[in-house]
Formats: sequence, C-alpha cells, structure tokens
Amino acid sequence: MPAPTEETPSEELKEAFALFSETSAKLSEAYEELQSQVARLSAELATANGELARRERLSALGEMAAKLAHQFRTPLAAALLYVGHLARPGLADADRIRFAEKTLSRLRYLERLIQDMLSFVKGQQGEPTAISVQGLVEELEQVMEPQATVQGVKLEVEVPGAPLQVWADRPAVLGALINLMENALQASPVGGFVRLGVSSHGSPFVAFRVEDQGPGVPESNRGRLFEPFFTTRGEGSGLGLAIVKQTADAYGGWVEVESEPGRGSAFSLFLPLHKEAGAA
Repeated sequence: MPAPTEETPSEELKEAFALFSETSAKLSEAYEELQSQVARLSAELATANGELARRERLSALGEMAAKLAHQFRTPLAAALLYVGHLARPGLADADRIRFAEKTLSRLRYLERLIQDMLSFVKGQQGEPTAISVQGLVEELEQVMEPQATVQGVKLEVEVPGAPLQVWADRPAVLGALINLMENALQASPVGGFVRLGVSSHGSPFVAFRVEDQGPGVPESNRGRLFEPFFTTRGEGSGLGLAIVKQTADAYGGWVEVESEPGRGSAFSLFLPLHKEAGAA
C-alpha cells in the first residue's frame, strides 16, 4: 500500500475532514435551534405582558448560548489549528497522521457538546412506552464496555433476575444512563470499577444505581450538580446530569446522589415501573 501523499490522503485525514464537515453542519443546526428558541420566547414575552417566569427562561437561554459559545471556542480553535498544520506542504506522513488524530479528537469533543446541547434545549423526551429493563441494561453494557476497557476500569453490571419494565422513552433513558456511566468511568481510577445495579424491591419505581470509585463530590457542590453547565471537570458540557434530571422529571421519576469525599459516588435514577409488568 503506498504511503499517504497529498494525492492519496491517509484514512485518518479523510476521517478528520469528513468529521469536520459534519460537525460544522451540526454547529449550524445548533445555532439555528438557539435562534428559533430565542425568537419563540421573545414572542411569548411580547404577548405575555412581561411574565416573570418567561423572562427567567429567556435569560437562562441567553446564558446558555453564551456559555456554549465559550465552550466551543477552545476545541474549535484547536481543531482549526491542526487542520492548518495538515495543509502545510511537505509535511511528513507521521506528522500528518498525528495532526489528523488530534483534529479528530477535538471534533469528536465538539460533536458531543453539540449533542448534549441539542438534547437539553429540545428536551428530547419521546412518548413513554414499556421498556424491558433487562434489554436496556444489556444494550448499555455493550455500549460502555469498550470505553471501560480503554480506560482500564472494570465494568460490573447486575441484570435483574425477574422481568422488569419501566414506563418511559427508551432513547431518552438510554442516553441518561450513558451520561451517568460516562461520568462514573471518568471519575474512577485505572484499575477501579464502575458498577451498575438495578432494583425494585416491590416499589412502584425501578432504581438504576451507578456507583464509581472516584474522589467523590464535595458537599459544597452537591446542590449544583444538576444545574445546566455546572461541571468540575476540565472538559465537559456540564449538561450530562441536567439531561439525566430532565429525563427523570419527564417521566415522573427523580435522581438521588450518595457521595463521600475520597470514597466515590453513587447516582440513582428512579423511573416508574410499568404497571402491567409490576402486576405480572
């Protein structure tokens, strides 16, 4: 196979440019969505005689747009810098591949920011249906196992023995659980574990409990964990836990946090048990 040249770019370079185009399109979609939300809320304000709740929503949306712009700036600038390096004439193949990989890393991070923002702004909660808890947990394990392996963290998943169903939207619940699992993986040290357990114990709710071995959450931060854009990590949209709470609220559930500094955290997502399954 010939070495990559300017005429035959490497697969990494092709992927970088493809993802750059895709992310640019998603940025445009996110901007248009924000514009439409601002226009809609502005119209509501104009016809609602300055109602306080709507003013607060508009203010929150403006704050969100400003924070997102700030979060997009650094990874986008880095991606553009690496793309500029890729365009340099006479660049060695090894350097070209290295810059392409760096570009991909920044663009994938941007893509995740955009996905989180669109999920939060649109409130992507579909109509509730009966969801098999066993099937949901098995899919979640398949999605998260490769990431756990790469990060050197053991993934422990406890599938409930008795058939259980929850009453919610499957993509929304899966997305919420992925957010909890990703947070737990990022918090846990190499060689540690992340455990997912599911229980009902005769309750009308099913609890999905995600436990990590991270540093824990300081008491001073616990009251802000579910605020949009609040994050203690260097990278992250700060929307993951807000989306989890949004999903729980949409289907009559809630989220609980147990944490002790130095001894890890456990986040539990409670969702209503499907009544027919509960009676079976």
